[in-house]
Amino acid sequence: MLTLAKIISESALQAIQSLRANKLRSFLSLLGISIGIFCIIGVQAAVDSLEDNVRSSFDKLGSDVIYLSKFNWAEDPGKDFMKIMRRPNPGYDDYKVINKKVKTAQMVSLNVFLGMKTIEYKSSNVERVEMSAITYDFEKIYDLGFEKGRYFSQQEFFYGASKVVLGFNTASELFGNIEPVGRKVKMFGQKMEVIGVLEKSGDDLVGVMNFDDAALMSYETAKKVANLKSNSAFGNSSISIKAARNVSNEELKGDVTGVIRAHRKLKPREENNFAINEASVLGNFLDSFFGTLNFMGYIIGVFAILVGAFSVANIMFVSVKERTNIIGIKKALGAKRYIILLEFLIESVILCLIGGAIGLILVYFITLGISSVDTIAFDIYLSLSNTISGLIWAVGIGIVSGIIPAYIAARMNPVDAIRSK
Repeated sequence: MLTLAKIISESALQAIQSLRANKLRSFLSLLGISIGIFCIIGVQAAVDSLEDNVRSSFDKLGSDVIYLSKFNWAEDPGKDFMKIMRRPNPGYDDYKVINKKVKTAQMVSLNVFLGMKTIEYKSSNVERVEMSAITYDFEKIYDLGFEKGRYFSQQEFFYGASKVVLGFNTASELFGNIEPVGRKVKMFGQKMEVIGVLEKSGDDLVGVMNFDDAALMSYETAKKVANLKSNSAFGNSSISIKAARNVSNEELKGDVTGVIRAHRKLKPREENNFAINEASVLGNFLDSFFGTLNFMGYIIGVFAILVGAFSVANIMFVSVKERTNIIGIKKALGAKRYIILLEFLIESVILCLIGGAIGLILVYFITLGISSVDTIAFDIYLSLSNTISGLIWAVGIGIVSGIIPAYIAARMNPVDAIRSK
């Protein structure tokens, strides 16, 4: 153990001396390694940051929630387009029968999109607000948080009270610094009381469950002011079903499929005229997509690293030649082959680690600068796993670059080495 520690310390010292003695040559060699690590880890950091943002958006869908809708998320909508367009949208009757007959469901909620509408308050108005009619369990299934106010009470749902919950951006644009809760707004030609404001969803790139620009009203209230039976060809409704405790999504999907097929009176040989989706479908797609992006990043970086690897190998060949006499003396005094091999191999690894560290520092500061720009839709950061990955790459390059020069040094005949000039 002491011998290994001594070899490492001596090799580190020789690597630093080599850098100092040949500044230009060392700079050019380390530049190749630094650029290679920068390319690989830079792309990896950007892809990982993008993936985290997108996956966090999809995570809001819930791993134990399935969705009854018109379209299958995993299929190409262009395939059998007309047949899919003729499917009925999930409606209130579907919601009621699932709520009543599917015992493996803990909660069920219907969401009907009412289109982009305008909300008015005195002389202010907000256009293109995403209006939705929802049933009572919507809050629990989607774990809604409130910046101000509250959710609908059961009585307000049952009697269709003229009340509305606004998204964060909608309330901010409409009221500014005025307290929104308790104010009356005009929508669908009716006056409705604001009872709550949802907390800001954040800067998710995909915005799967982003309610910032939305307005929510109870289904019973929406029945009074909008046509909820409109069967939009492109789908304007979905039913969210949360699995009961210890119930798998597959079991829940089977029960929902059976109940809806019976409710819609589909014959045994008829295809389903509905789709059941879950977040894992999107997760599988993301695995493939981001795997491809990471692979492209590796391809870009490997070409830059090859240049650096050849440069480091060149330094090591020169280092072996310059120290041939010393190698001969060490071997004559009893130094084993593996000692000489390790000495040069460790020196090569240390050179690459220095180059890799420079590359990682560049990645860190560039990602820091990019994240500080407001126009960037998501934060880019250098994670600990990417840092470790960069150092592993550097070690690997050092071993590959130094193994042949180190092997040549270890195989030298001590007499010939001492006599060489």
